[in-house]
Amino acid sequence: MELKKQLELYFVMGSVNCDRDPREVLTKALEGGVTMFQFREKGDHCLDGDDKVELAKDLQKICQRFGIPFIVNDDVELALLLDADGVHIGQEDEDIEEVRRKIGSKILGVSAHNVEEAKRAITFEADYLGVGPMFPTTTKADIRKVEGPSVIKKIRTAGITIPLVGIGGINENNAPEVIQAGADGIAIISAISRVPGTARKLSNLLRARHDPEIVE
Repeated sequence: MELKKQLELYFVMGSVNCDRDPREVLTKALEGGVTMFQFREKGDHCLDGDDKVELAKDLQKICQRFGIPFIVNDDVELALLLDADGVHIGQEDEDIEEVRRKIGSKILGVSAHNVEEAKRAITFEADYLGVGPMFPTTTKADIRKVEGPSVIKKIRTAGITIPLVGIGGINENNAPEVIQAGADGIAIISAISRVPGTARKLSNLLRARHDPEIVE
């Protein structure tokens, strides 16, 4: 499956984003139609050391069972240890060029908040960009200023054609705005991890773009 299709419904999650077993949460999300998963173990009371590795291994096995790419957020060493499908980094994380050197041909996603950051990421061979925040969110404490879907339009207008994924405060009500702005997919955290059934609703919403007869 091509990367743009894999990025359509991108679930991002760690143990701190769940109010039940993360393994159960991921399984239900994948059953609901999630097309890519990113393991993001950050925040207060997050796991570390062997506990983090063991959870990552379990979640990776679930992804493999469903044939879904398993991406690791900001931990290149863990990604290499598990032979993950790729890595996603933010602007404040490890240098893009160095990460690309370490992971070789694996998928490299980079967070971008404006045209300049997007162009720089492409220079160092990013495979896709996570653009946000689209809307206000409480998931990340260090959130940048909310620019909304307009930043995706700006990036597209600048001639950038690689896959773009909107992230930040996206739910089933505002997701269409993000796609209409030029995003190839949407990245979701709490709207899926804490609300059972949302993944299927979002999956149907996205699929309806191609088949209007699809209903919830």
